[in-house]
Order: sequence, then C-alpha cells, then structure tokens
Amino acid sequence: MIRLTLVAIAALTLAACQQQAAAPEPADAPAATTAKAGAPPMAGQAAPVFTLVDAEGTERSLADFRGKTVVLEWTNEGCPYVQKHYTGAMQALQREAVADGVVWLSIISSAPGTQGHVEGEDARRWKTRTKGASTHLLLDPTGEVGKLYDARTTPDMRVIDGEGRLVYVGAIDDRPTSKVEDLKGADNYVRAALDDLEAGRPVRTAFATPYGCSVKYPETA
Repeated sequence: MIRLTLVAIAALTLAACQQQAAAPEPADAPAATTAKAGAPPMAGQAAPVFTLVDAEGTERSLADFRGKTVVLEWTNEGCPYVQKHYTGAMQALQREAVADGVVWLSIISSAPGTQGHVEGEDARRWKTRTKGASTHLLLDPTGEVGKLYDARTTPDMRVIDGEGRLVYVGAIDDRPTSKVEDLKGADNYVRAALDDLEAGRPVRTAFATPYGCSVKYPETA
C-alpha cells in the first residue's frame, strides 16, 4: 500500500513539472532588440519614441515619421565643435538628406541659463542665424530626451531607419577636433550611414565615440 502511494505521488509530481515546463512565455515579454530598462539604446535596437515642441511651438513626435529615415542631431550653437561643422558642412549634409526624403531633427537639450539654450523668438530665429537646413528644431530644455538617448556631446548623432531602428549612434565624423581645416578629408559617418540605407546595404559603421562639448543638462536632472 505504501509503495502504491509513493508511485502515485511521483506520477502527480512529474505531471506538474511537465505542465510548468510547457507554460507559454508572457505575451508582454520584451523584444530582443529593445534596450534594457535604464540602458541607453544602441545600434540595432528600437529607437525610443518621444514628443517635443519645435521652435514654432508645434508638438513633433518621432512616431509621426515612421516609415522614413530620421537623423537626430544634438546641437549647441555656442559650442566650438558645432561651430566648426556649421561653417557649411553640416548645413550641406542637412540639405542633401532632406532632399532625399530624410527627416532631420536638430535637438537642443541645453537647460535654461546654460550655453546654447534658446526659446521663444530666439528659437524661431535659430535656423536663420545658423543657416540650418534641418526639418525641425526641437527644444528639450529638461534634457529628458537627450538623456533617453544618452546624448553626451554636441554634436552627437543618431540615424534611425524606416522601421524605427537605430542604425548609427555617435560622432558626426572621424576628426575629433574643433578645427575647420579638419573637415577636409574627414570620414562622415552620418553621410555613410545614409548612403548605406539608400543602397539597401547594412550600415558598415554603426557606432563611433562622440566628441564635442558636453550637453548642458540641468544640474538637478
């Protein structure tokens, strides 16, 4: 009798284990290409969706541009590294990209009272003053979006494909100086990434360490 009882218990235990092993994964399990909570999104992962107000006071969401290639550019017109690129090279690349149907979003994450911060009429004059050719200038005075993307310098660049996936993260080029003469012959990683996407090729350089001035985030953020 004892032996029969033990056999029955063992059978029940085995059945329970089999049911547990066969249990499906939760439907809301995160995708493999999603950044872990608190970790900065890297190339190959989904670009976090955000909404910011542009210089004209209109809300712009990354989701609005789904299906298009998007460039994110962190900028600060008071930064010597940004000034180097805005002698003409950055504007030329912006014009080329926008002409090809790319959405170019320049983002200012400088906090109020810090270098590069703009608002109101000053923000509306930014494009004229810098001769910028981006699609929109987005204002991020709290630094929330900059920190979401782990933007560290100005300039700091992101390229997002039509599926909403980051394909490039980092420096604008391979010349980490503020010298205008170093623009000549530089390998522009953003232009290369856009060319690769247009040609249907994998982006050859997906990351490069960014360089420039630190993003002027709020001290308390």
